Amino acid sequence: MEISVTGAFIVGLMGAAHCFGMCGGLIGAFSANIPNLPGNRLANQLRFLLSYNLGRIVSYTVAGALIGGGAAALNHLFVLDNYLLYLRFFAGIMMIFTGLYIANLWMIIVHIEKLGNKLWQVLKPVANKLAPIKTSTQAIVAGMIWGWLPCGLVYSMLTWSVASGSALNGGAIMLAFGMGTLPALLSAGLAAKKLSEFVHKRTVRIISGLLIIAFGLQTIYVAIGQVN
Repeated sequence: MEISVTGAFIVGLMGAAHCFGMCGGLIGAFSANIPNLPGNRLANQLRFLLSYNLGRIVSYTVAGALIGGGAAALNHLFVLDNYLLYLRFFAGIMMIFTGLYIANLWMIIVHIEKLGNKLWQVLKPVANKLAPIKTSTQAIVAGMIWGWLPCGLVYSMLTWSVASGSALNGGAIMLAFGMGTLPALLSAGLAAKKLSEFVHKRTVRIISGLLIIAFGLQTIYVAIGQVN
């Protein structure tokens, strides 16, 4: 479990290039529409950005807990042989796909993202009704909706939650992943151009992708070992 949580955090951290590409524009729009309240402008901006991201990470954690708990319940209900081990094998494959995507070697994750478009079409009108965002509470709610934005990296991490064996473990994995994405998306909101340029460098993307592929291979190796 410790490896999964650590791996999830690293995936979020090293997936910064994907985060900038997928959510950079959205968080930039959030940042541009932060209300001008009395007091320090930077502190006010940071408070709203943290609120948006808190909501997003809450959604990730809830999704991980629901999926992890649901998969564990099915395993206990039907007493399926090696059920979770096969799921871990699948999770490892998804992680390899994610690593290839981040390294800009194979774009299969883009097609997986399309699976969530229908859900986003339902949630988007709800998000629009919250505008304009005037309070931190509204920002948290908007962030929770943002957390359901179709994202191949999130879907890939959810496969780890499916194979985690419990709601607690599934939620912990997604919480760690969300915390890993926080530096990139906070920086995007604060217009950190240098960080954006750094994470888009080919060398950085390849190293990040290879690291994630290594976690995927390790997950598959452990699953095969436990089956045998």
